[in-house]
Amino acid sequence: MLRWHKKVLSTLQQRQDKKVALCVDTSTKEVPTILINNIVKLFEQVKPDTIMVQADFKIRSISPVKSDTIKYYTHGKSSYTLVLEWAQEENMDTLFYITDVTGFISEEMTSVDYEMFWLVPDDFVPHVPFGKVIKVA
Repeated sequence: MLRWHKKVLSTLQQRQDKKVALCVDTSTKEVPTILINNIVKLFEQVKPDTIMVQADFKIRSISPVKSDTIKYYTHGKSSYTLVLEWAQEENMDTLFYITDVTGFISEEMTSVDYEMFWLVPDDFVPHVPFGKVIKVA
């Protein structure tokens, strides 16, 4: 079992009674899709009531977590603000966001009222404005 796998698994197991969402950044096809599918499958198995959000510069879909439903785009434009606001409105306890953290966040947004984990599928981990980073490369 990989280190990130253990970390995400234990993080999910500790949140069985919480409202959890998983967002997948779909702004580019240049991502490790097999790795991302494996992360989504882990959520499917461990916390099947997770809500999955697919988003780039806008929210594309909100559905039960399912790895075979992800649709990627090629424009590369990504904004996190709408998803972060959505999670707030839906009273999420925890939001996991699979992304390389190169997208846009509104400058007014300096924190969120829920727990935030950035799942970064890359060796380079950029600075995040808030929340915790889990490197899943």
